Amino acid sequence: MSIRRLSFDEVIDRLLLLKEPFHKDYLAMYSSWYGGIITDPALMMVPVDDHMVHRGDGIFEAFKCVNWKVYGLHRHLARLERSAKASMLDLPLSRIQLEEIALCTIAAANEPDSLVKLLVSRGPGGLSANPYECPARQVYVIVSRLNLPPEGKYREGVKLISSKVPIKQEYLANIKSCNYLPNALMKKESEDAGADFAVSIDDRGFLGEGPTENIGIITKKREFLVPRFHRVLRGTTITRVMELAQPMVASGELSDAREADITVEHAHQAAEIIMFGTTFDVLSVVDFDGRQVGEGKPGPIYRVFRELLHRDIRECREMLTPVKE
Repeated sequence: MSIRRLSFDEVIDRLLLLKEPFHKDYLAMYSSWYGGIITDPALMMVPVDDHMVHRGDGIFEAFKCVNWKVYGLHRHLARLERSAKASMLDLPLSRIQLEEIALCTIAAANEPDSLVKLLVSRGPGGLSANPYECPARQVYVIVSRLNLPPEGKYREGVKLISSKVPIKQEYLANIKSCNYLPNALMKKESEDAGADFAVSIDDRGFLGEGPTENIGIITKKREFLVPRFHRVLRGTTITRVMELAQPMVASGELSDAREADITVEHAHQAAEIIMFGTTFDVLSVVDFDGRQVGEGKPGPIYRVFRELLHRDIRECREMLTPVKE
C-alpha cells in the first residue's frame, strides 16, 4: 500500500477546498493557539497534541445567544471556574477577558441566535498523560447555529429510556470536562432505541442525568423533584427553573421544589417528567421506558416552566449584548 506524503502547501490547499454539509452550522471560532477569530469552518481545528484531544484534559461550557442577547453567561462562567478548580486547571484568562472573547466571537458569527461553546484545554505539548508537558493552556470558543428541536417535540412530547451506561463517579460528574465518552454512549443508546433521551441510573437505582440534560419530575402531590446534584452535574437551566419555581411553591401551585432520591419506579408513576437543557430549555417526557407518563401529553407544569424560562430569557439582567459588526 502506497500513501502519499503531503507537503505543507498541499495540506493548506486541501483545507481551503474542504466543504462538508455540517460546516453550514459553524459560524465563527476564536483560538488562542491561532491568536484570533476565524470564520472559515475548514480552518476550525485544534492541535492533535492538545491534551484536550488525546486525553480529554479540558473543560467547557455551552450557552446560547438569543436575539443578540447572551443568556446566563455569568452562571456558566462560574461553573467553568468550579470545573477548573476541581480539575486542577488554572484558567489562563480572567472572567472579564473570557466574556469579551465570547462576545467578540458571537459578533463575528453575525447571527442573532447561536450556540456558544467555550473550551479551556491543558494545551498542546507531548502525547503522554503528563499535564506538565503542556507549556500553555489554551482557550477556544466555537459559535454555531442554534438548532432547536422541531416544534412538534414541544407540543407532543418526547421519549425517554433508562440508560445501561454506568453513571459517572460523583467527583467526575461535577466537572464539565471534555471527557464525554459516557455521555456520547448514552446519546447513541437513545438514538439506537428510537428515543429522544436516555437517563443514567446509579448503583442504588436512582435517576441521574441525560447525556447533556438534567431531568426532573412532578409527582401527583405536585412536588417538583430533581436528582441530587452531588452525583450529577448542576445544570444551569434546571437550577434556574428551581429558582423560578419558588413563587409557585409559595402560591400552592407546587407543594415543593427540591433535590431528592428518585427511583425509576417513582418516575414511572410521576404526573410529569421534564427534561432541562441549555439549547432547548424544557421538553416534556410522555413515554419513559415504553410506559405512558401521566396523561401521555405535555402537562401543565411543563407549560408553565417553559413560559417562565422564555420570560427569563427576554428579561434577565445577566444578559450581555454583543456588539454587532
